Amino acid sequence: MTSQNTGIRSEAPGILLIVDDDMINRAILREIFKDAYQIEEAENGQEGLEKLMSLKEHVCALLLDVVMPVMDGLRLMEILEKAGIPDSIPVFLITAEAKEEVVKRGYDMGVMDVISKPVIPYVVRRRVDSVVELYRSRKQMRLLVESQHQKLIEKEQQIMNMNKGTIEALATAIEFRSGESGSHVRRISEITRYLLGSTQLGRDIPPEAVEQIANAAILHDIGKISIPDAILNKPGRLTKEEYEIMKTHALCGAQLLERISQLHGQEVLRYAYDIARHHHERWDGKGYPDGLKGNEISIWAQVVSLADVYDALVSKRVYKEAFEYEKAVRMIAQGECGTFNPQLLSVFLETEKELKKFYE
Repeated sequence: MTSQNTGIRSEAPGILLIVDDDMINRAILREIFKDAYQIEEAENGQEGLEKLMSLKEHVCALLLDVVMPVMDGLRLMEILEKAGIPDSIPVFLITAEAKEEVVKRGYDMGVMDVISKPVIPYVVRRRVDSVVELYRSRKQMRLLVESQHQKLIEKEQQIMNMNKGTIEALATAIEFRSGESGSHVRRISEITRYLLGSTQLGRDIPPEAVEQIANAAILHDIGKISIPDAILNKPGRLTKEEYEIMKTHALCGAQLLERISQLHGQEVLRYAYDIARHHHERWDGKGYPDGLKGNEISIWAQVVSLADVYDALVSKRVYKEAFEYEKAVRMIAQGECGTFNPQLLSVFLETEKELKKFYE
């Protein structure tokens, strides 16, 4: 199902629970969301709590007023916070009581967003839809990881000798899902092997480790398995909310690799984990997910990061045509694609003619 006005893909509609003592306010919110969700209503916090507890597994968001009889919204939030509900169900305060102390208290207890009354329909719709999709994506990733982990355990004896070919097949499947030919991961591996094995960048890295790193680089984007197709293959520019979801692939990839028990004890896992998690970090600390800067980022993660950017620029993607090599180099050199280690950038500029051979 696609949520109206947002372009964000959703699963089967969940329940949106509206807790507000004002019948008109409930009617307005019901009208805004009725085409995308099943709607349940409550007139006060106590009734809302009872409905939430009975429908918990099916509720995808809670829209909560503050000032209500019997039990107000903040008291209900105290109960929900103690039960850990905001971790699995996003809560929105929709209230005319948007005083600073109310807003701060709400956020401290786990409220996802505070929306002032009177609501602007398209604004509240977009904000709620985006967060609901984010929570769904997290849940899907968790279930996927659990499912994959169980399958790996059951087939442990069959894949104990996982080799480079198996790793490439897994990574190529991810690339195929995102509309790539599969050659992207091969090029990233080859560029990484060249820069660490044939230049001063890898002078302190043994040849066997360079090979392990090159193999690990194949799995740099494995976390994209957690990204919804509507975002992964979107032909246009991502919205801020969609970009935040896309960014989660780095951490999700690292978490998924940790759960592959067949790789435990193998050196390639250490490199693969580091690369998957940190290939979007930047020299100036403006990357993600950990905001590492400078030499806090391993040289192999830095190399894969630059290789990934270079390949993305000179290759056709669903959202862009391929750039000429000269333009791609100029964009990287001028910092249009983020800040890189000066030494790494210097080596890249010196060897770029050799790197182009991987595209022949």
